[in-house]
Amino acid sequence: MDIKLFVNITSRAWAIPILSNLHTGVAGRQAALLTATGASRTAFAQSMEHLISIGLLERNPGHGHPLRPEFRLTSLGVEAAAIAHKIQSATTAEDQDLLRRSWTLPVLTSLHRPRHFNEIKRNLETITDRALSQSLKSMEVRNWVHRSVDETARPPRSLYSAVNTGGVLSQVTAPEIRFA
Repeated sequence: MDIKLFVNITSRAWAIPILSNLHTGVAGRQAALLTATGASRTAFAQSMEHLISIGLLERNPGHGHPLRPEFRLTSLGVEAAAIAHKIQSATTAEDQDLLRRSWTLPVLTSLHRPRHFNEIKRNLETITDRALSQSLKSMEVRNWVHRSVDETARPPRSLYSAVNTGGVLSQVTAPEIRFA
């Protein structure tokens, strides 16, 4: 999977849980997925619409009622759902709030080896300095990212490494995602 698609998928809070649940065999009906994810109806509907618009989900023709449609994964969606399931399997319920933030997973994917701020930014073309800084800080507080200072560089520069749960997620996603 390409990093741009991965960034697009993670831009919706409930996309990864929805894909993961479909991968594990939860029925592709709204009620079943809504119950499995625990999302609010509005956020869930936005995530489903987004997954359809980027080609990972489609309505299952001939199944479901117009008011209670059934969905299925597309071929691209099957690949994304497998990655989503690996992500969900590597985390706990307490981790979900951080996982639902837009840039957490793309930044961790970029940190499959220690990197400087600008290297991470280069890998994630559309991220702003502010979004990257906030994402790194929130993961540092959770102890998913470790920041050290390279004193030998002039001027000194921060070096970021994925650790603990962040390190596990980085190793799960990095082999699956291609950087441009």
